[in-house]
Amino acid sequence: MKKYRILITIIVSAFVITLISCSEGKKPAAEVKATEVLPEDIVELRGDQIQLAGIQTGAIETRALSGTLKVSGTVSAAPQNLATVSMPLGGFVKSTSLMPGNSVQKGQALAILENQEFVDIQQNFLEARNKLEYAEAEFIRHTELYKDDVYSQKNLQQVTIEYKNLKAQVKALGQKLALIGINPANFREEDINRAVAVTSPISGYVKTVNINLGKYVAPSDVLFEIVNSDKLFLELTLFEKDADKVTTGQKIRFFINNEMEEHEAVLYQTGKSINTDRTYKVYASVTGVCKNVIPGMYVNAIIESSSNKVTALPSEAIVSFEDKDYIFIFDKNKEEGGKPFTEYRMVEVHKGVTDGGYTEIVLPEGLDLQTARVVLKGAYNLLSAKKNAGEMSC
Repeated sequence: MKKYRILITIIVSAFVITLISCSEGKKPAAEVKATEVLPEDIVELRGDQIQLAGIQTGAIETRALSGTLKVSGTVSAAPQNLATVSMPLGGFVKSTSLMPGNSVQKGQALAILENQEFVDIQQNFLEARNKLEYAEAEFIRHTELYKDDVYSQKNLQQVTIEYKNLKAQVKALGQKLALIGINPANFREEDINRAVAVTSPISGYVKTVNINLGKYVAPSDVLFEIVNSDKLFLELTLFEKDADKVTTGQKIRFFINNEMEEHEAVLYQTGKSINTDRTYKVYASVTGVCKNVIPGMYVNAIIESSSNKVTALPSEAIVSFEDKDYIFIFDKNKEEGGKPFTEYRMVEVHKGVTDGGYTEIVLPEGLDLQTARVVLKGAYNLLSAKKNAGEMSC
């Protein structure tokens, strides 16, 4: 019996000791610190960390930004500055002294051509003009006689018809003379010549020469091509997606043959249709004198986009993360454990044009531009805190 009492006492003692040990091993619930779980778009920093990261906040601005658009194209001459020279009546080349590249003035003789038909036209013109002088005198005389009832109406009609026919003949032959470069108003008998000069219709330089001495040229043959390089224009090719980025009056900077020299132009017309390859043309007038720019040259151009008032931030305030663009906005100040903390919220944006260190941004709906305080400096440090998940936050 005594043995059983001792055994029961030992068992009870062991149970009490175990119970006390378990009770002493548990900590009060008040001593367990709760761990705060921050949202995915929040970055938290202490005051000293904010200073170390160089965080500065400010307002979102509305600025006038002008972007640039890189395009290519060619130099062309306006139709009125490009002349194809022919001889309407043909002839044999008697002389010419021009070579491609020579400078010519409007009205300057380019070549001398000979043709028997030139003589015939001059002769017929002078004969018809002499007959017209006589017919005009007869017409005036018969008109006066008809008024005095001395001459019949029938005879007056015959004289009138002959006078008008000769007048038309002289006018037509005069136009033929003008066609070969002879002024009919000042033409006299002593001026008859088998050779006439082919003159330049514009000032410029000779682009091509297609004749030589003794060669017969037909009316359809091109003898010379003259180009005036003082007024050139650019024909530039743009993609369809850039159609809304250009308008008349925009300035263009362009370069030729990989040269460093910069030339200027002003856009004066945009295309009115899209080509099958989804491109369209715009045209710009070359400003100033560009001596080394000639038609047909290939150019690389930069179009300065129109300045528009857009929502913008300093480019360093925008960071990229996982192929998206973000800005950080002040969310709130708080205190934990007697220490001040600040929370910043990541907000996804879409970037536009960049100019002068500022970038256009498209903000999500619902963001108040008036009250939002954006991190202007130190955004990359906040992104590092986000990536490192706690290296900068506590």
